[in-house]
Amino acid sequence: MIDWDLAVTTGTRLVRPGPQVSREEARQAVTELRTLSREAEGHVRQFTKIHTETAPQPATIVDRPGWIKANVQGFRVVLEPLTQRMSAGANQAPAIVTAVGSRITGVEVGAVLAFLASRVLGQYELFLPPDPTGQEPVGRLTLVAPNIVHAEREMNVNPHDFRLWVCLHEETHRVQFTGVTWLREYVRSQMTEFLLASDLDLPTLLERLRNAADTVADVVRGGEGNLIDAIQSPGQKEILDRLTAVMTLVEGHGDYVMDAVGPSVVPSVAEIRAKFAQRREGGSRLDRTVRRLLGIEVKMKQYAEGSAFVRTVVDRVGMDGFNKVWTSPETLPTSTEIADPDAWITRVIGTPALPA
Repeated sequence: MIDWDLAVTTGTRLVRPGPQVSREEARQAVTELRTLSREAEGHVRQFTKIHTETAPQPATIVDRPGWIKANVQGFRVVLEPLTQRMSAGANQAPAIVTAVGSRITGVEVGAVLAFLASRVLGQYELFLPPDPTGQEPVGRLTLVAPNIVHAEREMNVNPHDFRLWVCLHEETHRVQFTGVTWLREYVRSQMTEFLLASDLDLPTLLERLRNAADTVADVVRGGEGNLIDAIQSPGQKEILDRLTAVMTLVEGHGDYVMDAVGPSVVPSVAEIRAKFAQRREGGSRLDRTVRRLLGIEVKMKQYAEGSAFVRTVVDRVGMDGFNKVWTSPETLPTSTEIADPDAWITRVIGTPALPA
């Protein structure tokens, strides 16, 4: 389905080089990020009151090509159920068609990863290949050092404060997925269900491709569509709605925590947030167009909506009340409740929310 080796080769060849730094500056940045990731985890655990049995681990620090390679590994794990289904299908495409198609998609995936690799500051890698013993890792926190250095220079903010601020957000994800034992498997099951709901017959795939082409043309003209909406089947929309709700929650929770913890440990957090928000909205017209196509603008919206939901609930019922959200999949907010936190409070907490 995808030539993964070609995706890595294409991505690492196309990705832009990072900022110019001396060897000593690079060593210092890597060392500090590892140290701050451990420090941030303590702040996050204490603030969120989420207990996890997983021993603290320093973040994995990578450059841009390293981020591309790590994400290709993750994609292979996520897409494995769909790959197995296609391999077992009765209507196999001719070998030459499969070979050519996999190389085309390999180049496309590599180009997308090259675009993202110069922008992502860090992530919690939820899905990793099994280790040599066959055991599946719980996850890995990865920070992209060149992008963090580039961002702090571009915004002219305090490097130590900015690095800790970024670590607070990413460590929140590690605490979420290691402290809430069912959350990782829930996300995996929803993603698998979404993939297996794909319509794989040729006429349907061609129709999806036509929709994608129309979306590209519309976005170039200033429209608001994205490729994910264009290629999904009707059956996938409901699943995607659940996935979007949970990812809006975890991303918004990360944004809320990094700002709420910030003032006590990151003195310049207000300045960093203001400049970072301005930076998110910037970029060339081409850059903004690609971000819309890939759904990155939707992700930015998730940060804002999710953070507002968390802030409102914590203001109304406190952190202990908010943490009931992690009780089970049934206590997760729906997309409607993300926009109406009082409705979630009434449903899950059991009493109407009082004004803040």
